[in-house]
Amino acid sequence: MALTLGLTGTGVAQTAGGIDDAINRALTPFADAVSSVIFFSVPVGEAQLPLIVVWLIVAALFFTFYFNFINFRGFRHGFRLIRGDYDDPESAGEVTHFQALATALSGTVGLGNIAGVAVAVSVGGPGATFWMILAGLLGMASKFVECTLGVMYRTEYPDGRVSGGPMHYLRKGLAERNLGGLGRALAAFFAVMCIGGSLGGGNMFQSNQAYQQVVNVTGGDASFFAGRAWVFGLLAALAVGAVIIGGIKSIARVTEKIVPFMAVTYISAALVILVANAAQIPAAFGAIIDGAFSPEGVTGGFIGVLIQGFQRAAFSNEAGIGSAAIAHSAVKTKHPVTEGIVALNEPFVDTVVVCTMTALVIVITGTYTQAGLSGVELTSAAFAQNIAWFPYVLALAVVLFAFSTMISWSYYGVKAATYLFGESALTETLFKVVFCTFTLIGAVMQLDAVIAFSDSMIFAMSLANVVGLYILAPEVKRALGAYWRDIESGAIRSRRELARTGD
Repeated sequence: MALTLGLTGTGVAQTAGGIDDAINRALTPFADAVSSVIFFSVPVGEAQLPLIVVWLIVAALFFTFYFNFINFRGFRHGFRLIRGDYDDPESAGEVTHFQALATALSGTVGLGNIAGVAVAVSVGGPGATFWMILAGLLGMASKFVECTLGVMYRTEYPDGRVSGGPMHYLRKGLAERNLGGLGRALAAFFAVMCIGGSLGGGNMFQSNQAYQQVVNVTGGDASFFAGRAWVFGLLAALAVGAVIIGGIKSIARVTEKIVPFMAVTYISAALVILVANAAQIPAAFGAIIDGAFSPEGVTGGFIGVLIQGFQRAAFSNEAGIGSAAIAHSAVKTKHPVTEGIVALNEPFVDTVVVCTMTALVIVITGTYTQAGLSGVELTSAAFAQNIAWFPYVLALAVVLFAFSTMISWSYYGVKAATYLFGESALTETLFKVVFCTFTLIGAVMQLDAVIAFSDSMIFAMSLANVVGLYILAPEVKRALGAYWRDIESGAIRSRRELARTGD
C-alpha cells in the first residue's frame, strides 16, 4: 500500500507556491524528524539496514518456527474457510471470512505492489525478488498470530457491532498476565500511531499517487487536473465519504467487489506479457536466483539485495504491523483461530503472487536497467512494451488500489479513535470528516513529506504490536492445538459434512 520508503514522485510536479507549498513547508520538518527515528538504519557493509525491518523479519521467522510452519500447514484450510465451508451465520460479528479478507487485502494490495516492487528491482536487481518472496512467506505466520488475537480479545456490543485489533489484545491480554500497565501504554501508543498511519499512509499518500497517475494519462501539463490537485482531492474525498459513512459493512460490500476485480485485471495484464514472452521466463527466474546469492553491480552486494527484498516485502504486506487484525476482528466466527488461518493468505496474495508477477514483468522486459525510471513510471513502461494502452489500465488500477486502501484505513482509524476517545457516533463521525479532509490535503501535498509521514506512523505501530505478539503467542498456540483437535475429531465440521450426515 503506502509503504514505499524511497519511492520518488512521478508525473507532473506539484504547483509551487500557494496552498500546496504552504502545507508541505508546515509538515515536512515534523515528517522528517519522525521518519529519522522510526527508520533508523545501521551500516551493513556498503548497505544501510533499517532496524524496523529486522524487527519485523525476526518476528516472522520466530512465529514460523514457533507455530510449526502454520504458514504452510494452514494454507489449504484457509481457502476452505474463505469460500465459506465453515461459515455460521449465528456467530457474533459483522462480516464473512471473505469480506474480512477482502477488506484487509484492500488495505495492503496497492501501490506498494506496483511501485515498491519496481524500486526493489531497480535498486537491488532481479535478486531482490527472491528475498521479497521469502519475506512474504515468513510474514504469513505473523499475520496468523495477530489476526487470531484480534478476534480472541475483541469487544462485542449488544447491537451486534464489534471492535478489535492490537489496542484491545494489548490491553486485555497483557492485563491477564499481570502486565496491565504495560498493556495500556502499548495499546494507547498503537492507537495514536494507527490514527497517524490512517491519515498518512492509508489516505494522503494514496490520494497523492492516484492524482499523479491520473494527470499523467490525461495529458500531463495539458491535463484538466494539472495544477488543480485540490479538485481531484475533493472528488476523492466525496467518493471515500460516500462509502465509509456506512461503517464496516458498507466498506466490506465495496472491497469484496473491488479487490477481486482489480487483482484479476492487474494479474491478467501481467499474464498476457508473461505468455507473450514465455521463452524468457526461465532466464528471468535464473536471473532472480543468481542475483539473490551472487549479485553483480549492486551497491551493497548480497546484503544490499537481501535488504531491498526484505524491506519491500515488509512495506507491502504489513505483516506484524497489526492493521489487518482490526479488519479481521469484525468477522463472524466462534473460533478465533479460523480468522488467523484466513489471514495468513494475505501476504501470499499480496507479496508472493502480485509482487512476483510485477517483478517478473519488469525483469523480462529489462526496463529496470533504464535510467530515469522509478516507481510507477518503471512499472508502467514495463507493461507498455507489450500492451501499448496499459498505462490507462494502470491508471485505473492505481485509482482503485488507492480508493480501496483509503476506505479500509478509514475503518482502522475509526477503531483507533474510538478506543482512545470512547465508542460513540460522534467520535466516529468526527474522525470520518477529518479523514476525508486529509484525502484532499494528500492530493495537493508534495510527495516527499507524504512518504516520510506515512511510513513512519505505520511502522511505529509494529513497535507495540510485536511486543504483544511475543507475550501472547502461547495463548494462540493453545487455541490452535484445540482447534486442530476439534477438526480431526469431527467436533467442528464443514457445511458439506453437516449436510451429508443430516445434522
